[in-house]
Amino acid sequence: MWSDPVADMLTRIRNAVRMHAREVRVPASSLKAGIAKVLQEEGYILGFDRIQDTRQGLLRIHLKYDPTGAAVIREIKRESKAGRRVYRAVDELPRVMNGLGIAILSTNRGVLSDRQCKEMKVGGELLCTVC
Repeated sequence: MWSDPVADMLTRIRNAVRMHAREVRVPASSLKAGIAKVLQEEGYILGFDRIQDTRQGLLRIHLKYDPTGAAVIREIKRESKAGRRVYRAVDELPRVMNGLGIAILSTNRGVLSDRQCKEMKVGGELLCTVC
């Protein structure tokens, strides 16, 4: 059992990108599916699908690379941790790489990117940053 399943997901993605894998599988949850959905909408992954198994299921995440073979995800960093939760209001959202990256937040309207949070004028728990 993991103390932080989201950090485990991000680490699996980070390791798969370093190995130039085409896909990575992580144990499924609704929060992880929300993170994968935001990554897909923002163009950091090709897509994801849910695989049923005897337990909670798996998310198969299809990683994205540019035509030269370089990974689209350069850095993926966990911000809010089990021992230190990080909450941000909409006017306190970080600018990741001066606007080139994204922040992913868990809000009362679901898991959203920083751009979506600004449109909806809602803050929440800062889960991770991606660039």
